[in-house]
Amino acid sequence: MVDRNEVRERVCEVVSDVLGVSITDIAPDARFVEDLGAESIQSVELVAAFEEEFDIEMDEDAALQVKSVGGAVDFISEHIEEQQG
Repeated sequence: MVDRNEVRERVCEVVSDVLGVSITDIAPDARFVEDLGAESIQSVELVAAFEEEFDIEMDEDAALQVKSVGGAVDFISEHIEEQQG
């Protein structure tokens, strides 16, 4: 079973590191591009960083469709459950 709070904390840490924003500025509904200022290359970097942080492999095209922190938490949680199941 995936601890969604832990996933959310780790997602926020990765977003903070990759995008250089304060972790306190990262809301669950924050959008990567519009709210956090991610550029397209940083979106790819985020996917790679999430894969490394959670030791999972994601479909890059599907992962790049995720536009918000909450969406990333959902997407990653689902991947972890699939790979553990």
